[in-house]
Amino acid sequence: MATRPTWQGYLRLSLVSCPVALYTATASTSDVRFNMLSKETGNRIRMIPTDPESGPIDRADIVKGYEIEKGRYVVVTEEEIRNVRLETTRTLDIERFVKEADIDRLYWNEPYFLTPDGDMAVEAFTVIREAMAKSKKVALGRLVMHQRERLMALEPREKGILAYTIRSNREVKDTGETFDRIPKVKPNAQMVEIAARIIDQLEGAFDPSGFNDRYEDALRKLIKEKEKGHTITAPEQPKEAEVIDLMEALKRSLGQGGGERRKPTRATAARKTASAKTPAAKKPPAKKRA
Repeated sequence: MATRPTWQGYLRLSLVSCPVALYTATASTSDVRFNMLSKETGNRIRMIPTDPESGPIDRADIVKGYEIEKGRYVVVTEEEIRNVRLETTRTLDIERFVKEADIDRLYWNEPYFLTPDGDMAVEAFTVIREAMAKSKKVALGRLVMHQRERLMALEPREKGILAYTIRSNREVKDTGETFDRIPKVKPNAQMVEIAARIIDQLEGAFDPSGFNDRYEDALRKLIKEKEKGHTITAPEQPKEAEVIDLMEALKRSLGQGGGERRKPTRATAARKTASAKTPAAKKPPAKKRA
């Protein structure tokens, strides 16, 4: 957990409240970061704030401004920004409870850990968390963080509460803008059936430990080779896939299998049951030997 909370304030459910702290639940795993260097000297480049008319300026002389029209700005001081305070600046007020399935996946954003802030807050925090667990619903509330009021979705997780920022309606694009351009096509039923069997072969449990950033691993390898003074050559480009018949490609994929077969899913079992119920075609009577 981060040593410093991202936000501190109060969690409130009606008339019950307690001090809480919000911590980021994820960490940046990428350690490969490149710096800008001078091609001639190899020195790191310094980004110096520069006024296009007067030249370089001190950071102490920089102020914030909002562009109201091209070339016209309204200057706002840090004190004036701090004076814009909503109740949600210090309070995460639970407004309603909804089913998790009612929140479209497009709206879920960054995860955070919410914990009681101090021993005196533990009892009230635990009561709210257990009541949330009993309701089996997601709590929605608002708070001000990073100069924005954000909608938060809260759900109990172990001894704490998992909180997600929820994107606003203006942030989420209409799916029709993109998906409406896809032509409406009725797929071949047999092809769909084969694809479903391929999916069954690839079914397995979600194990996040098995997913590594292979691109970053390749970058680390590149840096080590360069450090040793080795010359890096481009790998052989993979051959373009042959353009083959879709049905043939599906049949080949099904033949390759998915490694060790998993337990049959409900969908697989249903298909097998349906196949079993379908009466088999009668075989012609065998010819008698002479």
